[in-house]
Amino acid sequence: MKTFTGAAAAAALLSLVSGQNTYSIDSDDAIKKSAATMAEDLLKHYHGDEPGQVPGILPGPPPAGPYYWWIGGAMWGTLIDYWHVTGDTTYNDRVMQAMQFQVGENKAYMPNNYTASLGNDDQGFWGMSAMLAAEVKFPDPPSDKPSWLGLAQAVWNTQASPDRHDKECNGGLRWQIPFANNGYDYKNTIANGIFFNMGARLGRYTGNQTYLDWAEKTFDWVEGVGYIDPETYAIYDGGHVEHNCTDINKVEFSYNNAVFLQGCAVMYNHTQGAAKWKKCLDGLLKHGLEHFFPKDDVAYEPACEGVKTCTQDMLSYKGYTHRWYAASAQMAPYIADQVAPVLKKSAAACIKQCTGGDQARQCGFYWQSGVWQAPDPGNSGAAQQMDAVAAMVSLLYPDSKPAVTADTGGTSKSDVNAGVGQANAYHKEPKPITTADRAGAGILTFVLLSAALGMFGWMSVGI
Repeated sequence: MKTFTGAAAAAALLSLVSGQNTYSIDSDDAIKKSAATMAEDLLKHYHGDEPGQVPGILPGPPPAGPYYWWIGGAMWGTLIDYWHVTGDTTYNDRVMQAMQFQVGENKAYMPNNYTASLGNDDQGFWGMSAMLAAEVKFPDPPSDKPSWLGLAQAVWNTQASPDRHDKECNGGLRWQIPFANNGYDYKNTIANGIFFNMGARLGRYTGNQTYLDWAEKTFDWVEGVGYIDPETYAIYDGGHVEHNCTDINKVEFSYNNAVFLQGCAVMYNHTQGAAKWKKCLDGLLKHGLEHFFPKDDVAYEPACEGVKTCTQDMLSYKGYTHRWYAASAQMAPYIADQVAPVLKKSAAACIKQCTGGDQARQCGFYWQSGVWQAPDPGNSGAAQQMDAVAAMVSLLYPDSKPAVTADTGGTSKSDVNAGVGQANAYHKEPKPITTADRAGAGILTFVLLSAALGMFGWMSVGI
């Protein structure tokens, strides 16, 4: 007769439990319960409200931890959506603290501490979360703090500034904000997609035509430069200014498709069904469902998932795609019959593999596999948990209240001048180098080199 030690019995029990599943999407109540547990596990990766930690960010950026600054903004947006569709206020205080703490010195989500990795898309993710807070009437901040709408306007104003739009490639935002950052020479789709998306939503919320005009101009630029294929509606990643943005990197990511889909849905809604935006919606949706839900309607990241090369950033894309597809269907109800069944099948696949970890409920990334797979080395799982929460959120969206406007119950205060004059805080180009500069640099190099040689000589003597 076989006997078990305590450790073996525990392992056997865990194996048995792992074959079952903590989660269900059989009813709205079941979905809310699943989402609550997933959100609880997501926040286990957050330590910003603990003594000595920085509010608002997940552990990082590298090498301090795996997550860049922008992922924090994306997580709070997910939790704002979670509150919106479930009514659960558990995390509202943390959302408020985080979103206000990270506004930066200029109150436009450009904190000095993250200059080295500050892209227009990074700033834009925080701005989109603020915009969402205004649209779903997330509790307003105290009167001495910037409003949600004002923060979204501040981000948009800095990005609409002439300081961010040069003549290279005939327009468009660059990837990075500071000129010294690696990638400043790249004009990428997601930065321009977020700017388009926010312009559409600000225009709908405020009724200000300037936002809408910029949104259309941005969409036309992205299409005109070749980042959107006018036939297939595939959306590519971007190009370099030294090649006039013609060296297009044709990799496709789901969040590019989704951020434009939502923007087009908002434009369609605001224009009461304009043909241009219906064409955009139809094209992006058809391609997106085929390309990013290719097998059994389950979310898939084709650029990296099959070969398991997804970065921490890429591991979070499924969640945005679920949320923004659901929001798009609410803005353009005629696509709901196509979107809702796919999101439900995808969410079902997600929860099926949420059986990992000590409690047999951790969610992974490889939804199509149907089984939980141990995360890649160094992957702590916040992105996967965020994806899972978003999958649950997307199922509750059809019965949630639509995004409000200033005329339909919005309470967030407008600040049309927020962020004005702040765009070039990190954006100033270096002055042309003069002969005097070169001479001065040569002298400084000589002095530093002499000092270094002396230091290294002293160190060698001491060994």
